[in-house]
Amino acid sequence: MTGNGSFGTLDLHTHAAEALLNRTLPQWLTKKVPSPETVRQVEQMMRTARLHTVCESARCPNLGECWSHRTATFMILGDICTRNCGFCAIKVGRPSPPDPEEPARVAAMAKEMRLRHVVVTSVARDDLEDEGAGHFADTIREIRRANPHAIIEVLTPDFKAKRHLIRVVTDAGPDIYNHNIETVERLSPVVRPQAKYRRTLEALAIVKDLAPNIYTKSGLMLGLGETREEVVQTLKDLRSAGVQAVTIGQYLRPTLHHLPVVEYVPPEVFQEYERIGMEMGFLFVASAPFVRSSYNAIEFSRRILGERLAAAAS
Repeated sequence: MTGNGSFGTLDLHTHAAEALLNRTLPQWLTKKVPSPETVRQVEQMMRTARLHTVCESARCPNLGECWSHRTATFMILGDICTRNCGFCAIKVGRPSPPDPEEPARVAAMAKEMRLRHVVVTSVARDDLEDEGAGHFADTIREIRRANPHAIIEVLTPDFKAKRHLIRVVTDAGPDIYNHNIETVERLSPVVRPQAKYRRTLEALAIVKDLAPNIYTKSGLMLGLGETREEVVQTLKDLRSAGVQAVTIGQYLRPTLHHLPVVEYVPPEVFQEYERIGMEMGFLFVASAPFVRSSYNAIEFSRRILGERLAAAAS
C-alpha cells in the first residue's frame, strides 16, 4: 500500500517475528495493546457497515487510543493493494471493483461515531483508470454533506504524480492532504519499489500548487538503516515541496516476510528530529517511536485548524 504509512506494528505477529530472530524489543517499544473488547467493537461496527479501517488492516497498536479520541482512519477501495511494499502489512493481489455505495457508508459511520477528524486512506489502485481519485473525491463530498464541521484528511497514493488525478481530489476540498514519503531517498527503491522518492515530492508539490489553502502532510519511518544526514535531507526536501506537517515513527516488522528492522531508534533521537523539523518551519511535527501517519491526527487539527474545531464543538 503505497502512501498510507502502514509501518508494521507491535502486535503478536511482531513479537513472534522478533522472538524467532532472537531480538529483544527495547523498553520504549513496550505499549499496552488495546483491550480485546475495544477491538471487537471496532471490528463489529466496521463489518456491519461493510467498511475497512487501516487501524485494523495494519494491526495498529494505537487503535484504542485513537478511537477513544474520536478519530479513525477509513480505508476505502477495498483491503487488497496492487503494490507490494517491503514494510507494509496490507494484503497484495487483485482488488475487487470499487463499491459505489462505500463513500456514503463512510460518511454515515463517521457521523454515527461523531468523529471530529476523519482520515480517509486507501490501498493503491493502479488497476483503475483514475487510480481511485474519483472515489476519494466522492468520499470527501459525502462526509462533508453528512458532517460539515468535521476536519477531513486524506492519505492518498501518489497517483503517479498525475496532475489531473490529484486535482480530482483537491477539488473536493479536503482540509489536509497527506501522502507519505516513507523513507530516505537511498532506501526508497528497496522499501517501496513501485513508488519513487522524487515522484512523491512532485505529487506533494502539485497539491500545494493546485490548492494553496489545503494543508499538506507527509511521514517517514526510521529504523531501516537510514543515517541522520539522510533524515535531515528528507525533511529539507519535504519543506522544499511545501509540506507543512510531518510524522516520524519507528518501523516495526509485521512478519518475517517483511523488511527487517536495522535499528530501534531511541526516543531522544525522535525528539531531536522534532526540534529540527520545527526549526525548518514545519507547522507541526509528530516524532516518536509509536507515531504513525494517522496517530492522534486531531492534534494537527487543534494546532492548525483550531478555530474550526472550536466552532464545531459549540
